[in-house]
Amino acid sequence: MATALVGSSWPWMKMRIRAIPEAAPPMAIWLQSSLYFRRRRSFSISATAKKTGTDAEEEGRVRVRFAPSPTGNLHVGGARTALFNYLFARSKGGKFILRIEDTDLERSTKESEEAVLRDLSWLGLDWDEGPGVGGDYGPYRQSERNSLYKQSAEKLLESGQVYRCFCSNEELEKMKEIAKLKQLPPVYTGKWASATDGEVQEELAKGTPYTYRFRVPKEGSLKINDLIRGEVSWNLDTLGDFVIMRSNGQPVYNFCVTVDDATMAISHVIRAEEHLPNTLRQALIYKALGFPMPYFAHVSLILAPDRSKLSKRHGATSVGQFREMGYLPQAMVNYLALLGWGDGTENEFFTLEQLVEKFSIGRVNKSGAIFDSTKLRWMNGQHLRALPSEEFAKLIAERWKSTGILTESEGAFIQEAIELLKDGIDLITDSDKAISNLLSYPLHATLKSSEAKPVLEDKLSEFSASLLAAYDSGEILGALEEGHAGWQKWVKNFGKSLKRKGKSLFMPLRVLLTGKLHGPDMGASVLLLHRAETSGVVAPEAGFVTLNERFKMLRKLDWEALIEDQPLLEQAATITN
Repeated sequence: MATALVGSSWPWMKMRIRAIPEAAPPMAIWLQSSLYFRRRRSFSISATAKKTGTDAEEEGRVRVRFAPSPTGNLHVGGARTALFNYLFARSKGGKFILRIEDTDLERSTKESEEAVLRDLSWLGLDWDEGPGVGGDYGPYRQSERNSLYKQSAEKLLESGQVYRCFCSNEELEKMKEIAKLKQLPPVYTGKWASATDGEVQEELAKGTPYTYRFRVPKEGSLKINDLIRGEVSWNLDTLGDFVIMRSNGQPVYNFCVTVDDATMAISHVIRAEEHLPNTLRQALIYKALGFPMPYFAHVSLILAPDRSKLSKRHGATSVGQFREMGYLPQAMVNYLALLGWGDGTENEFFTLEQLVEKFSIGRVNKSGAIFDSTKLRWMNGQHLRALPSEEFAKLIAERWKSTGILTESEGAFIQEAIELLKDGIDLITDSDKAISNLLSYPLHATLKSSEAKPVLEDKLSEFSASLLAAYDSGEILGALEEGHAGWQKWVKNFGKSLKRKGKSLFMPLRVLLTGKLHGPDMGASVLLLHRAETSGVVAPEAGFVTLNERFKMLRKLDWEALIEDQPLLEQAATITN
């Protein structure tokens, strides 16, 4: 294995321990335990190279796990960890296991567990073993595996690698204070490590609460070859004997995780770098129980733009929030994969299937990845527009109907509106603003803006009078009935009659017909407005201003007042600047 503990000065002896059926793999599990401890503990631990990091992969025995705690929503950091595990397993023909770490009874909830499962399913990260699926290595909730933890703890107690500690909380706090005054690490002093059987029995007879503490060698070090971070080492004298079972009989995190990973035959542990310090305790437990250690790969944290750890204060951080905001699962998966990984090319657009094909743990970066919400939005737009046209149109049309903008979700108007507006839609929710903007007519606000001054001064009132005359004569409506070709022909002739072309023709047309200085293709927009008016597909609550209503507003405009207001607006803008 790439990670191993060697050079023990303890005498070891093999003995077989039968694990409970629910937690054990089909084949018997062999554990190796020491029969006794020497008083003076010295331990040399280092990495060996019995196998390369790819041997297990080549032999088709890759088993990875994602183990969330159901104490809240699925954070994007957790989702990326799940994704990397999934991609690694699928790329190697291995198994992706989901395990729920719900030993925090006070904070764990069924609702959170269901939300995590729902978010993982939404992302398309289906698991091979776990809740709702089953498997040969269950149960897959830690709260249902207590008997296995207790059995393993008792074996360690019998072998002398764990002892009972009767220290009260007050005693432990005092130890920390003394260590702090002496500028020493806050480690357990080992008060009960050398207690006699008589002293232990006396406390048991009194009913004194106790924890199980693991005996840590006083000397030595641990080195692991992390598949992402390279060699990582710790000195054992900074640790002290640590608790594996609390006084209430509940196992602590590091003990649960080690027993679970070992008995579930996990080959590779891919997790966040914040778990790196836990590796020291877990490695000692692996060795004490005689389990082979998995390969470790610690992924860097996801950072906010200010390079602090991404948190709620930076905005949306959970998968559920992004789903509610209208993001596509394929866009989330694509973006999360690029947070710390790349295939070595300039390509940034990947489907889940392509990611499985290209993923390599060796290309995962050590440094933290910046979460850029702007890029995520852009990427969502890319995936949205890459959908088959029918699927894209259905998503947008159903959105417009559900939000009460339109009364229908099918028809020519809807198809043409989607085609016109799609380039400005990065999120499905953007479509609401896009179509509302098309249907609105903010003419007064536009004409009062300083940006409209050149258009207004280019004889816009005279242009408006000519446009009204063309509408009253039926020319405009006739051209719109003929469609795009009819509209283009009319615009060309109208421009000739006014001796205008280019910007001097199209800008005033845009302002007077759409009420805006900017927007999608003006001709297509006006044709859509005509179709919306004649089809009746727009809901009354949508704030739609029909072409007929627009011309009525033009007829009532006080051009002299608008022109008089422009110098005041210009002066106000100058003072503000």
